[in-house]
Amino acid sequence: MQTIDSYNFSGKKAIIRVDFNVPLNDQFEITDDTRIRAALPTIKKVLEGNGSVILMSHLGRPKGVDEKFSLKHIVAHLSKSIGVDVKFADDCIGESAKTMAADLKDGEVLLLENLRFYDEEKKGDEAFAKKLADLADLWINDAFGTAHRAHASTAVIAKFFPNDKMFGYVMEGELSSVDKVLKDTKRPLTAIMGGAKVSSKIEIIQTLMSQVDNLIIGGGMTYTFVKAMGGSIGNSLVEDDKLETAREILQKAKENNVKLHLASDALIADDFSNEANTKACDVNAIPEGWMGLDVADATIESFKKVIEESKTILWNGPVGVFEMDTFAKGTKAIADAIVTATEKGAFSLIGGGDSVAAINKYNLADKVSYVSTGGGALLEYIEGKELPGVTSIRG
Repeated sequence: MQTIDSYNFSGKKAIIRVDFNVPLNDQFEITDDTRIRAALPTIKKVLEGNGSVILMSHLGRPKGVDEKFSLKHIVAHLSKSIGVDVKFADDCIGESAKTMAADLKDGEVLLLENLRFYDEEKKGDEAFAKKLADLADLWINDAFGTAHRAHASTAVIAKFFPNDKMFGYVMEGELSSVDKVLKDTKRPLTAIMGGAKVSSKIEIIQTLMSQVDNLIIGGGMTYTFVKAMGGSIGNSLVEDDKLETAREILQKAKENNVKLHLASDALIADDFSNEANTKACDVNAIPEGWMGLDVADATIESFKKVIEESKTILWNGPVGVFEMDTFAKGTKAIADAIVTATEKGAFSLIGGGDSVAAINKYNLADKVSYVSTGGGALLEYIEGKELPGVTSIRG
């Protein structure tokens, strides 16, 4: 298998699938360029090897061609980030793309227009993938965020580069980080699962059951577990159709000798608002008209102790409504505990949109081992599902 470190890029054109699906404001300015920064080492590696780079990405969910979702909005920012004047083709296939790609000199960068202006991209159309492949000498997949999709640019294109295909540094980093958590595990391994719903986390919780030593469950799904065990949860979020599932998870934890940690107390509010009246109470005795929106002090202390004694940590999902400062204490404490454990030598992987947002909100991204850029792809990889963007290269 070729790798980005062993390949000779001299005089070659590399078409790189990046994930530049970045948030833009009303003035089409980038509000968070994390994904662009993540791709820079891969781009620079090709340029430093005297190759040239053709970048392809999607942006948003356009229905056909739509000015609002044009990648031309990111050209200036991208040029500044790479330190090269990025050329822009107003199509990803067709004459402009063909001509500009053919004229590309070593050390130059060309950005193609949004792939999803064509339905063929999501359909994994082979003829469309061939047109993209014809622009270049080799293909690099560096878009982990779309690795779980069998799209033309993330998987199908591979067949046109039987010997000249490889992962970029983002993909390599993502895969080796998950492998460190699941395959080269240092014990104890602790998974922290937060977020609102049990239903969106069932598969990953069930997969982790056979691997983790500790499973911390937080966030809105706490209350489905509490109710399943007979507690009173007031007006807290609950999935009544998942009570049996919650009981099965508790039973499975026992059978697998997994220590399952649930909140013992909660910070409750009489309204879903930052200005609501709040108080702490036993998680099993939340009064009517009140709802649990964060973990309280006793829970914070017990969760912290588990995390700080761990050697491998996976964090997916906040333990409270951290977007509101009144209910952010628990999530901030989790983040701080993970940083402490990391300083003591633990390997920490943060994945899933909200956990990443929390780590960034508290400026702690450089104090943990790895922050994943791919939410859905990360979860599916941990669940053991085959990711087309990975198998198209690994075989």
